[in-house]
Amino acid sequence: MDLQQYQERILKIRETIARYIHETPLDYSTTFSRMSGAEVYLKMENLQKTGSFKVRGAFSKLISLSDEEKKRGAIAVSAGNHAQGVAYASSILGIKATVVMPETAPVSKYLATRNYGANVILYGRYIHESMEKAQEIIRDTGATLIHPYDDINVILGQGTLGVELYGLRPDYVIVPIGGGGLISGVSLALKARYKDVKIIGVQSVASPSLKISKDLSRLVEIEPSFSIADGILVKSPSKLTFEFISELVDDIVLVDDEEISNAIVLLLERDKTLVEGAGASSLAALLSGKVKVPSGRKVIPILSGGNIDLSLMTQIVDKMLYKTKRIVKIRVIVPDKPGYLNKVLTYVTKIRGNIRDVVHDRISSDVPSGYTKIYVMFEVASTEDLGVLIYGLAKEGIEAKVIE
Repeated sequence: MDLQQYQERILKIRETIARYIHETPLDYSTTFSRMSGAEVYLKMENLQKTGSFKVRGAFSKLISLSDEEKKRGAIAVSAGNHAQGVAYASSILGIKATVVMPETAPVSKYLATRNYGANVILYGRYIHESMEKAQEIIRDTGATLIHPYDDINVILGQGTLGVELYGLRPDYVIVPIGGGGLISGVSLALKARYKDVKIIGVQSVASPSLKISKDLSRLVEIEPSFSIADGILVKSPSKLTFEFISELVDDIVLVDDEEISNAIVLLLERDKTLVEGAGASSLAALLSGKVKVPSGRKVIPILSGGNIDLSLMTQIVDKMLYKTKRIVKIRVIVPDKPGYLNKVLTYVTKIRGNIRDVVHDRISSDVPSGYTKIYVMFEVASTEDLGVLIYGLAKEGIEAKVIE
């Protein structure tokens, strides 16, 4: 594999697409450095145009088309970031774009893709059904398929991100993996410059196709299950990306949704940045210890995208706050008379609890006649404060139980 030749091509592509994309920040994180023991620099590709790295490969591929191909237009199949990247790049370059999305695609991503100027067609429940529709359109129109990862021009476009890491000279780079386009491009760029840099890929436990393929030294397909990291759920990697990954990537690790959720919330709270599940998987791998970096070494988790559905974001934040007992729910059974609820809530306010919800239950079999069961959900600063609350209520003759 001629890495220098690939590097030269990546550098030329970077010059070509530089005016269309952002050189995204490389942000040192004191918090995550302290938590991991390494020197952590976040590559904030969530701040890229369209909210993810995908626009790099889209521009690279579209610019490479002949004039005749550009006239016939471009077509992409995607339910997420690739769709938006192709739609945006096509609109800037004046190329007609069609994007086929499954009918189950999130409304927010459908609207964003349409607003970037693409002709969006909703077809099928699954991506392979959308691909069948795209092939039909290609036969009718001669449009060029812009594949999200099985295309060398796309891969080299994603590699421009790796060039932006040259100045730091990292020891480790952690990269989310779906189909493998990003990690292939980044590996080509970095290994050409720094042969000893460690490139670590991250997949969701719900979609470990390239992890298992690398372990077995042969390409396998695995049907993904559900994950909040929908951007890295890929059934069928390509021979092209598998070849690059086999030769250049040092290891691939798996993270679960809880580890990803923790990273999303920490990024939002500590770093004040919004990152989607796939994008946060790189930091999740570091903070969970799946990727072990020696103390003081420079590590770059690539935050590959920030296009998270806000309703999902709300669920993730609430669940993580509940898990860490920043939000708690207590249950009490008290006489169903005026003043008792007020007594409970008074103790909540004494520990500076912020009440989120109050629910009465008077009909369950364990509630005596004349009594009510009350669930109170509230935010609390510390578990020590929770102990003060329970002790205070106990002195009032009210037993409070924390609901796990």
